[in-house]
Amino acid sequence: MIPIVHCCLRHVKEVYVWNFLFCSNPDQSKHLETARMRLFDVWIDFVNLRSEHYSENSRIPTMEFGTAKEDAYRRDLTINSLFYNINTSSVEDFTGRGVTDLKYGRIVTPLLPLETFLDDPLRVLRAIRFGARFGFVLDEKLKEAAASDKVKAAIADKISRERIGHEIDLMISGNQPLKAMNYVCDLQLFWVVFSLPDKYKPALVEGCDRVCTAFIDAGWKLLQQIGLSTLNDEERRLYLYGVLFLPLRKTVYYDSKGKKFPIVNHIFRNSLKLKASDAEMVMNLHKTFERFISLIHCLESTEDIKLAEGYLGETLDVPVGSRRRILAGLLIRDIKSFWKVALMMSTLLYPSDHDQIKDFPVRHFELDKRKELFCSVENMIIELGLENVWEMKPLANGKDIMNILQLKSGGPQVKEWQQRLLEWQLAHPSGTAEECLDWMKQTYSKRAKLG
Repeated sequence: MIPIVHCCLRHVKEVYVWNFLFCSNPDQSKHLETARMRLFDVWIDFVNLRSEHYSENSRIPTMEFGTAKEDAYRRDLTINSLFYNINTSSVEDFTGRGVTDLKYGRIVTPLLPLETFLDDPLRVLRAIRFGARFGFVLDEKLKEAAASDKVKAAIADKISRERIGHEIDLMISGNQPLKAMNYVCDLQLFWVVFSLPDKYKPALVEGCDRVCTAFIDAGWKLLQQIGLSTLNDEERRLYLYGVLFLPLRKTVYYDSKGKKFPIVNHIFRNSLKLKASDAEMVMNLHKTFERFISLIHCLESTEDIKLAEGYLGETLDVPVGSRRRILAGLLIRDIKSFWKVALMMSTLLYPSDHDQIKDFPVRHFELDKRKELFCSVENMIIELGLENVWEMKPLANGKDIMNILQLKSGGPQVKEWQQRLLEWQLAHPSGTAEECLDWMKQTYSKRAKLG
């Protein structure tokens, strides 16, 4: 008999073979003798049926050969404990409730949930992920055990942060990220999963975990309103992390060398052990989204205001429409292909008093108006020809600038003029390199006379 196990039995991903012996793989946190092969387009894992015994301080079990029934009862959930007998072409349900729980959409552990979770606390996060993914209901005893102090401590002590980060990333990337984060919050696991450093400031508001889930609630619904296809998978994933951690964006901590970092950096790098580039992008989104709020105001305004103030070194003598183009172009060049992500985050809060995050959950969100605003600004950016502005090549290079300034080597002056020439180029999208350099010569000459 070759029992085949997988949730819902729709996609075979694990095949368990009696007395099929291979090499153990401790690098994958499992002292199991396994093998892997590709069958058509599906990777299949082979491992013997087993029973397991757990030590007090580890989620890595001592493995022994076992029967199919023993193997079924050591699994995380009843819906993951079903076997398929290829000889009789039938499903075998050794726990006696796997098929029923699958039929009625219940997330239940084969053994007592507290015992199951203390043996391997990662099963708590898997229960949450499967429950969210399939829209199943978590068993009440399971929820009680998952929220217990013993299980919280076991998650912190027995599971590597890489494993926690992997499970959370699957939730965020899945089809029901909001439901998954609500489960994490409801089970009082938010700060267990997204652990914080010992010292940080300012202090978080009471119920900040609920505020975070309120943000991802609004952000997820806004994305659905606008259209999931607006962002690709990676943009969507980091957008959801970005809105989830918006309430934490002004909280900082200090490393061992006394250097200050946003607390979001700690969560990505230490609590979840995700890629450094993920942390950098989310922190960059948090830095730029308020600039996008200013950009939205500028693009919508008909007043001749100092649009570039605070962002440009020196405002060019150009019409207000050109200054809007400069401001938008510089901002989009900073964030590159993630400009729609930053715009969506800004749309979510514009023009509300977004600093008063404690009031966020009770504020009424008019998502139709938010969607309309996003589409309006997106269309303006496209009409300005800025949707791929970071790919724009400068009309003049450093050598050209050094020739005009009569410099033998680069330095701050060259960098300053590179910025000014970029502003000129954004203000004059049809301008040529010759016109750009002529403008620089005239402007530099005037400044030299005044100096």
